[in-house]
Amino acid sequence: MNTPPTRRQVLRWGAALGGSLLLAGCGLNKAARLDPDAPVNRLDGQAVTSPAIATTAAWKAQAPREAVTLLATRPTRIIVHHTASANVSDLSQAQAHSLARSIQQAHFDRGWTDSGQQFTISRGGYVLEGRHRSLEAAQTGTQHVRGAHCESFNDVSVGIENEGTYTSVSPPAAQYDALVRTCAWLCGQYGIPATEIYGHRDFLNTSCPGDVLYARLPQLRRDVAARLGVSVRVWPTTRDGQSGERVRSVQSLLRARGQTLAVDGNYGGGTGTAVSAFQTSAGLTPDAVVGSATWERLVLTVRRGDSGEAVRAAQGQLQARGYGVMLDGAFGPGTESAVRSFQTAQGLTADGVVGPNTWLALVG
Repeated sequence: MNTPPTRRQVLRWGAALGGSLLLAGCGLNKAARLDPDAPVNRLDGQAVTSPAIATTAAWKAQAPREAVTLLATRPTRIIVHHTASANVSDLSQAQAHSLARSIQQAHFDRGWTDSGQQFTISRGGYVLEGRHRSLEAAQTGTQHVRGAHCESFNDVSVGIENEGTYTSVSPPAAQYDALVRTCAWLCGQYGIPATEIYGHRDFLNTSCPGDVLYARLPQLRRDVAARLGVSVRVWPTTRDGQSGERVRSVQSLLRARGQTLAVDGNYGGGTGTAVSAFQTSAGLTPDAVVGSATWERLVLTVRRGDSGEAVRAAQGQLQARGYGVMLDGAFGPGTESAVRSFQTAQGLTADGVVGPNTWLALVG
């Protein structure tokens, strides 16, 4: 299979083709158990109805140029994209099918095997299979078609391509609802926690899926969880290029977990390496992105009498929020008092213990 080019290259090609080009899409349904280590209160066997999905035959796709790669493993996350194409007013099924054909042809023109994405959602809310056999694979709940939507993560992720450009406007309601339904079905099929839904920019240097759609991903995770009938803690995605107290907390918590790195508040290569090492040790996919699953494993419950880097991380967050605590890594009465005050202000049980819910409120 050809090595997929960067999204920036693809967007340049799309401009040359009159703006009709995009990247990758998403997969689908079936009742399945969620990951037992996922940070949710789950209803095992929760059935999720599949959205109506137009197959490659339905939208009259061309045959792939060579056999697609069917992996005998489940993907571990969903990656959301936008096509960076026009926000068309035509919301018809015919437009959706035309969109799918234009994507496939553009990807053929780049020498690709087939459409890069597994699934696409039009602005009218029509869900379409992208790469051949993606629907078939997702229906098994155990197989996955390798796509070309996110370099280095195509074996472990299902990409959902959303028609339009969402840098300054939101997707239409029908499209967003279809995205929720498709993600929920995928999560049920593959046992993907609702929190493991990311944007393309979380893994590569790109503006995709646009500032507005990216900002809606925390709500998307909650909406998907609600459709699955589970509750989740939605943590902030923390990644390369970010800086500030949240990054400092990640660094301190990594040190508390035995990783060696500087605590400087800048998420660079050293922090990414430490995150990947921690993820590997915790049985997570080592992607160097601190999402909800990683946060759940990373935080340590601290209380009065404790000391060390995790306490220092909690104190740093309290200081950043205006609480007058010493940044000394020792959980004494002053820190406990500040924690209780913070918990009260956040509507949490004021027990003075920094557990997962308090950590979430601190770093969120």
